Amino acid sequence: MKTLLRQLGPGLLFAGAAIGVSHLVQSTRAGADYGFGFVWALLLVHLFKYPFFQYGPRYAMATGYSLLEGYRKLGKPVLYTYFILNMATMFTIQTAVTIVTAGLAANLFGITSNPISWSIILLVICGSILIIGKYQFLDKLMKFIVISLTICTIIAVLIAAPKAVGTIEFNQLIPVNAAGIAFLIAFMGWMPAPLDISVWHSIWAIEKQKVQESYSPKNSITDFNIGYASTIVTGILFISLGALIMHQTGQNFENGATQFAFQLIEVYTSTLGSSTYYIIAIAAFTAMFSTTLTTLDASPRAMATATSLLFGTKSKFNMIGWLLLLITGTICMLLFLMSEMVTLITIATILSFVTAPFYAISNYILVSSKHMPKRWRPSRKMHLLSWMGIVFLTGFSIWYLSTL
Repeated sequence: MKTLLRQLGPGLLFAGAAIGVSHLVQSTRAGADYGFGFVWALLLVHLFKYPFFQYGPRYAMATGYSLLEGYRKLGKPVLYTYFILNMATMFTIQTAVTIVTAGLAANLFGITSNPISWSIILLVICGSILIIGKYQFLDKLMKFIVISLTICTIIAVLIAAPKAVGTIEFNQLIPVNAAGIAFLIAFMGWMPAPLDISVWHSIWAIEKQKVQESYSPKNSITDFNIGYASTIVTGILFISLGALIMHQTGQNFENGATQFAFQLIEVYTSTLGSSTYYIIAIAAFTAMFSTTLTTLDASPRAMATATSLLFGTKSKFNMIGWLLLLITGTICMLLFLMSEMVTLITIATILSFVTAPFYAISNYILVSSKHMPKRWRPSRKMHLLSWMGIVFLTGFSIWYLSTL
């Protein structure tokens, strides 16, 4: 067990980045509105996104280079596209996940109820962790966070199951009304995460190998599979919480992520008992804190690498410079652009949806090309799953755009 935990790292960072709004809010809302009816959607989207996420650590460990360096080998336009897309979304995504985490921190720790104050506190804490502790500390901390999240969520489901109201049904559903279809698209689009996280994962894998030379391509795939499985399990657990506790209440739930998170904790504790407050609150907070921390680490790392490859800047403070820029930009958005957050998040969401085929096709072409050692190129089954995934994600993006 100790050896296995030592080999884990980037896979759990991936899980930490993925298990956030998509799980805490979207999965719980899916359970609240449709019971267990959307489990099929969760499993399907995990299946079709699997190869493109897995190609990140696979390529990194087989070649010693991140996906960004691979994109450059495919042509600078591919890398420029990534750079522009990331610039367009990184501040908005960081602001969105931070403000939700801040709301949960205010609920859990008190001190102040002002979410902006808590957001600044969290950004300073996370930034300090990353600057002082660097990758090694992040690697160790995320193991504790993901394990704690999983345990707390499992306990919450076990407590909720005997207290479920009415008959538990597992019939799978496909919505037919416009609101239901729109929610299904949003649910699948961000589950378990946008595909650009495959780039982050490849960078984390390189960092892991720097501190642990024995971290091999085989280790990286095992590590990824464990992290990916945890996103499936926690997704089903949060659907279960919504289905067991909220589905039968008939309440109308808030649309805002922060308000919904508050309501989620209130409904759970009122139903399961006040003694479960810390279990629910810690599960919710760790889910969002892990996303805030890993996002704050990954975007600057990716932008530092992209900047170096495109413009030749190789300052050792490049990553720290991008980190400070991201923190500053996030605080500015919190202070001056909160009224525009809905619009900004909508734009970021649209970009995440419609660029999924770009990342899928780029990752697939790269690992199937001469730039990938033959031994680690996809098997026939992975080729087939990749083609199916590209068709699925392309059709999904077109479907999404048609509903706007």
